[in-house]
Amino acid sequence: MRPFPAMPYIENLSHMTATNLNYDQARYNMVEQQVRPWDVLDPRVLKVISRIPREHFAPAPHKALAYMDTRIPLAEFNGIAYTMMNPNVEGRVLQHLDIGEDDTVLEIGTGSGYLTACLAALGRHVDSVDINPAMTEMAEENLASLGVRNINLSTGDAAKGWDQKRFYDAIALTGSMPTIPECFKQSLKVGGRLFVITGNAPAMTAQLVTRLDKNDFTVQPLFETSIERLSGTAEAERFIF
Repeated sequence: MRPFPAMPYIENLSHMTATNLNYDQARYNMVEQQVRPWDVLDPRVLKVISRIPREHFAPAPHKALAYMDTRIPLAEFNGIAYTMMNPNVEGRVLQHLDIGEDDTVLEIGTGSGYLTACLAALGRHVDSVDINPAMTEMAEENLASLGVRNINLSTGDAAKGWDQKRFYDAIALTGSMPTIPECFKQSLKVGGRLFVITGNAPAMTAQLVTRLDKNDFTVQPLFETSIERLSGTAEAERFIF
């Protein structure tokens, strides 16, 4: 398993500007110099990443960083500073989930909505949940302005547990967990895939869980990285979607 470098996000970005940036060229460079070299070779994934304007989902002060190999600050909630993941990691998430055109997807941690837009472009429908109502509102505005309609956004603490009323072909957890959560494994359809990053900073492991049948799962380690914890992971309450 090849290590995947964890890139710290930049604390003070006020001196940077998006003026005169060629976003189309920056997007092309990101795909060719960051995403593709990390073995993201699925043509559908590369097409989606090449088409969706990542700068549209970056907060105004940080748009100049939209295509850089760094995490972009979004907001703070419950003492945790949340960020957009590195483009490389986003590409790997999309590729490993192997989303088909008829797949239904669950995303935990909507953020500003960029990964949500990518998931929606690949699949049939996306349910996305974020604990921070301000993030849900931001994502809703970002996605609506691009005409993304095959989504349902909700606010709630889904990391505390999951009421399994629906089953999904693919589930993406955009924050880390101490261990692989059983509730999300049980929310997979047979053949469904769960992307989750587990462990403790600074060395966490991205893993892909696949449901083989009702009781059997495989767990495949993918790469090493480090991202923020999903808020509320230590609690035992349940969020009903």
